[in-house]
Amino acid sequence: MRFFSRRRILSILLATAASLPFIGTVQAADDFPSRPIKIYIGFPPGGSTDAPMRVLAEKAADILGQPIVVENKTGAGGTLATLQLQNAVNDGHTLALAPISLYRMPFVTNFQMDPLNELSYVIGLTGYAFGIVVPESSPFQTFEELVEYAQDNPISYGTAGPLTSNHLTMEQIAEKTGMQVEHIPYKGAAESINAVLGEHVDASAEASAWVPHVADGKLRLLVVWSGERLKSFPDVPTLQEVGIDMVQTSPWGIVAPKDTDPAIVKKLHDAFKEAMESQEFIDMLDNYDMTPHYMNSQEFKEFAIESTAEQKAILERLGLMENQ
Repeated sequence: MRFFSRRRILSILLATAASLPFIGTVQAADDFPSRPIKIYIGFPPGGSTDAPMRVLAEKAADILGQPIVVENKTGAGGTLATLQLQNAVNDGHTLALAPISLYRMPFVTNFQMDPLNELSYVIGLTGYAFGIVVPESSPFQTFEELVEYAQDNPISYGTAGPLTSNHLTMEQIAEKTGMQVEHIPYKGAAESINAVLGEHVDASAEASAWVPHVADGKLRLLVVWSGERLKSFPDVPTLQEVGIDMVQTSPWGIVAPKDTDPAIVKKLHDAFKEAMESQEFIDMLDNYDMTPHYMNSQEFKEFAIESTAEQKAILERLGLMENQ
């Protein structure tokens, strides 16, 4: 009779287990979702990020057969929401919105996440409609007039916060045109818009929170940062049309915790892709002059890699790098 040591028996059992087909993740994907899904958003309720996401979540919930709860976690340039995924179970029931600021934070602060290696990329959704607005009482009727004045006289401009896309893009515009500008950061788009409405700053570089105020004549939109003119404001030129070869829409999308089962990622992707095509979501984007910017999971990850390199280069050029 042949006898085996405990160590030998354990080795045999482990080898046998390794040779068997693993059905745990397949079963998990088949059963997914088994309870409500939570999506963290790093921006306040009711804005151009929150409102479309709530419509999208409602539509995707109908497809997946489970509620999708949107929870606002504001702070850290919109990235506090994504940080919630570090301690989340990677079973697809906890998601977050990933803004473009996520890819610059490791270079400017002690950011406790590697976005390229600590997330599972689900789907790219859309981007913002940015522009520069001035008060109705402002002497500047065109972007060219603003530039000409600011080349000799410093002007102040507000944004939703430091190191946001608004801030960095405006600094690049100033760099390219020779404008002298003073950045006044606020705690969000609402504060930035109120500041320019109250004439506390000369201008605001902001996403489409200015739409209703431009529509009712309280603010004047001088230029937009999209690749094409906005449907609601067809008379306002793009940056490219005024001689600045730049487009900025800050695309964003949905991510899951690291090592989420690819089958679950695909199920989430497919549901949100279908939800993106709903008329309700498209109409909500229209309210903010936003358009769909779909990226599949692989494209969204590639976008993150490219954006990380681009953000680093911009920060280095502007002298804003803090972490080398």
